[in-house]
Amino acid sequence: MEIMDLSSYRGKKNVVLYFYPRDGTPGCTIQAIGFSDRENEFKKLDTIVFGVSRDDVLSHQAFRDEHGLTVQLLADTEEEVCRLYDVIQEKIVDGHPRCVLQRSTFVIDKKGVVRHILQDVNPRAHVSAVLKACKEMHQVHAN
Repeated sequence: MEIMDLSSYRGKKNVVLYFYPRDGTPGCTIQAIGFSDRENEFKKLDTIVFGVSRDDVLSHQAFRDEHGLTVQLLADTEEEVCRLYDVIQEKIVDGHPRCVLQRSTFVIDKKGVVRHILQDVNPRAHVSAVLKACKEMHQVHAN
């Protein structure tokens, strides 16, 4: 297991940090495959993509292997990063309060500034929306 420090990308890469509820679920699989399939487009924009969930590294490895994913997946089993980005929400499920991870994405520029936040996203259209935000950010900073 390796600890990832987002600040190590400051000044070098834009970062897409997408939070997803769970490995292997239909929507999460669509997102992860979408980001993996379009990885080269993000690279051309000096952007690296990380998926974050509360699943552990073994779950991430099985998920990556099963679907041939190339997107980097980060384990936040203690919910430290999820709480920092305020993506844990309490909802009533079957009459009981439950903490759930809200599907959210943060697009962060090379200076470490959050430029776009996408919440309650549609997994099918999500990767295209994130790529569009990255292209807009890239054009603004290229001028």
